[in-house]
Amino acid sequence: MTGLAQVVVALAAAGAGALLAHKFGRSAETDGFLSAYAVYLVLILAAQSFRMVVVPDLTRAAARGDLSGESRSYALAHLCLAVPVSILVGVFASQIGDLLTGNLPPRAAHIAARALVILVPAAFVQLLAALAASALAALDSYGTAAAGFALGGITGLVVFAALANSLGIVALAWGLAANAVVALAVPTVALVRRGALRGAMPDRLGIGPRLWHLVQGAAVPVALQGCYLLGLRFAAKLGVGSVTSFSYAYLAASTLVGATAFSLGLISAAPMTRRGVDAVAAGRHVVHASWVSLSIVGAAAGVFAVVGGRIVGLVLGSAYSGGVGRQLGHLVVYLSPWMLAWVAFAVTFPLVFVAEKRWTLLPLGALGFGLCIPLGLGLRALWGLPGIAIAVGLATLVIAGGLLATISMRTLGIAALGLAKLALAVGSAAALAFGGLRLALSPVTAAVAGVLLYGLVIYALRSLGLSEAWTYVRGLQ
Repeated sequence: MTGLAQVVVALAAAGAGALLAHKFGRSAETDGFLSAYAVYLVLILAAQSFRMVVVPDLTRAAARGDLSGESRSYALAHLCLAVPVSILVGVFASQIGDLLTGNLPPRAAHIAARALVILVPAAFVQLLAALAASALAALDSYGTAAAGFALGGITGLVVFAALANSLGIVALAWGLAANAVVALAVPTVALVRRGALRGAMPDRLGIGPRLWHLVQGAAVPVALQGCYLLGLRFAAKLGVGSVTSFSYAYLAASTLVGATAFSLGLISAAPMTRRGVDAVAAGRHVVHASWVSLSIVGAAAGVFAVVGGRIVGLVLGSAYSGGVGRQLGHLVVYLSPWMLAWVAFAVTFPLVFVAEKRWTLLPLGALGFGLCIPLGLGLRALWGLPGIAIAVGLATLVIAGGLLATISMRTLGIAALGLAKLALAVGSAAALAFGGLRLALSPVTAAVAGVLLYGLVIYALRSLGLSEAWTYVRGLQ
């Protein structure tokens, strides 16, 4: 259910992206809006990661009968951060818009500033929605929150389509705000009906410690999204349209890994908290969950490599056809190292909080973000947009490795060996299926036949870990 909700949200986002592309093309306006949207994504990733951060705490609170007080205390701490930040963004929106858009035309900065005033509060509402969903997860309830996020995604798309003519490109920001309200309302109503929010507040609200937990938990996800922001900033130097192309490629890649790896990481937090985790179990968990995720990602990346340009042109319109579409499709493939690293991050991150080993998160986030700067500048000079994609992937891989080492060096060794074998198996299967057939067949025929051949190869390789991984994942709940 969680994975299906992610797919629905991704499809709604794809619909919004297609409408954005068809209606507003590829221009300074889209560059400006997508620069502001990148800030929204930073906060949304923090909201998503917050679910993994807080679920172990809420699961322990539920076990001792204190879920209501713990949930409300976290909500109060969140509001103490959200309200002043939203006010500051409203006051300094123009300056932030100029900073985000760099050398792009003034129209881009203006659009970015208008969008930020709406997007930042909307993102904080999504953070509250994540808290409500986490409280339900602590009660072993996932369907209601999944329905809320899926319904929110659909609502956001409908609002964007309804307001696009009257409000222009900023209508998408209002759609995302409507999305957030629905995503919060559905799980909150469910918690109220279950009586899960009744009861006394804790003797000590602990706003400071809870905010510190939020800061620790958000450090690595925000650093990862900060690497994406750096990628956009580097892409802006390559001319108008480059930011938009990189944004769409990143969104496509993140959709592929989000529907699988994020969902697996999310549903594993509560059961892993109850059963406990040691170094060996943590390493095997990462490998098993990654098998399930990357087997699907490999097929999608192969399709993008062969017919990505046609898909992009069909979905996004004539402004993205031809060479632009092919470049965008190939960018998704160049983001393969990032997808591998992000899958490892998504399934490892909850284990850090299950094991209560948070102390490395801030320095690790700073290390990954700082490393992305020289990598991005250097690889951009060598390969342009593909170089930026590879740089973001390498920085993410360092962060994922650091998380594994935080749990234990033995966990890092088990996971690194397993992920290396997995990457070799999936990469070889994709290259054989899609690359080999593309040499002999037309692009569309090669893509269709490649999916079938890829599936057969992966099935033949199931004894290398896929069968065991699927059995393990099914047993999580």
